[in-house]
Amino acid sequence: MTVAVKTPLALDEAVDRHLREIEANLIAWRRDFHQHPELGNRETRTSGIVAAHLERLGLKVTTGIAHTGVVAVLEGARPGPVVGLRADMDALPIVEQVDVSFRSEERTEYNGELVGVMHACGHDGHTAVLMAVAEALTKHRSELPGTVKFIFQPAEEGAPDGEEGGAALMIREGVLEHPKPDMMMGLHFVSPVPSDQILYYKGAMLASADIISIKLRGKQGHGARPWTGIDPIVSAAQVVLGLQTIVSRQVDVTREPTVLSITINRGGIRHNIVPEIAELGGTLRTFDEGMRTDIHARIKRTAEMIAASSGVVADVDVKTQYPVTFSRAELAERIVPALERAAGPENVRQGSKMMAADDFAFFGHHVPTTYFVVGCATPEQVAAGVPNHSPRFHLDESSLLLGARALAAAALDILHGT
Repeated sequence: MTVAVKTPLALDEAVDRHLREIEANLIAWRRDFHQHPELGNRETRTSGIVAAHLERLGLKVTTGIAHTGVVAVLEGARPGPVVGLRADMDALPIVEQVDVSFRSEERTEYNGELVGVMHACGHDGHTAVLMAVAEALTKHRSELPGTVKFIFQPAEEGAPDGEEGGAALMIREGVLEHPKPDMMMGLHFVSPVPSDQILYYKGAMLASADIISIKLRGKQGHGARPWTGIDPIVSAAQVVLGLQTIVSRQVDVTREPTVLSITINRGGIRHNIVPEIAELGGTLRTFDEGMRTDIHARIKRTAEMIAASSGVVADVDVKTQYPVTFSRAELAERIVPALERAAGPENVRQGSKMMAADDFAFFGHHVPTTYFVVGCATPEQVAAGVPNHSPRFHLDESSLLLGARALAAAALDILHGT
């Protein structure tokens, strides 16, 4: 007795049909994760749900990678490549401002502060999508060529201070071995891109990311007699303005786009005390390693010399966080037909570089990678320009099925060698 093997197109249609059938589950998973978000390295509930789902599918599941990561391997019935699919699971320290029934009310401590917790970057959707794709592909294991490695990653947004995490730690702990993927693929929901649109990329697509930390030490004194102290608050303000001239006046931005943003400014505890310490923090985004190194030196020189002019001592640290994320052109071209089957050719286009960053970039230093964007904004959000990382970020749930269909179709095309 022989078992009929579906053609690539028939298998694609069968997987696509199954995803449509479980759309209600896909939405329910995402809503549950959204209502119960967890910060990086703390995704214990999320990873538990993911692992239980993968085990019910009969997959070989490994947990506890990089603290809370989950990996499952689906071995097809026929020879073929090993395709890695990645979803990130962590949320952000943001108080949600979206009025939905599954709104997050979570509060927790983050780096010593009480914060809200919200899935404001779509990772709840990424996790639910990969769960659905795992189910649909597993259902057709007997007709599947190759192997699929499902990687559910913690701490994409960065681990808490003093901890390691994310893709880099997963790689060090062996996530790309036994078996090693021939390629890795991921998707990201992005607002305010409309929810029927898919963007693919060729080459550098997301910037590198560095963390800027500056501690300014002055001399504490009375607010009514500031000449008795050395004011780090004023110096901090001058440093912020000085740092803005690096990109606007010192860097050739015609080579590559660059962003330097100061996002943290802390100092003082009382209105009538000149504090001893002020702290600044921020991010640097670049696409060129030479520019990156040069700007690091300029940040240090600018902060130290401005601070010294008023007697303040600046301790400057610029820590590399993520490298540039690349989407291999040849892989992007191979998945475009799959994206067009999912969204329609009129809704698929090549995207331009974004200054956002993603630690998916680390996978690209070990295996070829490709990455695409699925729009998730309603017409109202498009008009309002609500971005990811906003407390008003809201994922249009119709994009969930689109993302799952696109990811599954793209994986099948790679597995079939098309």
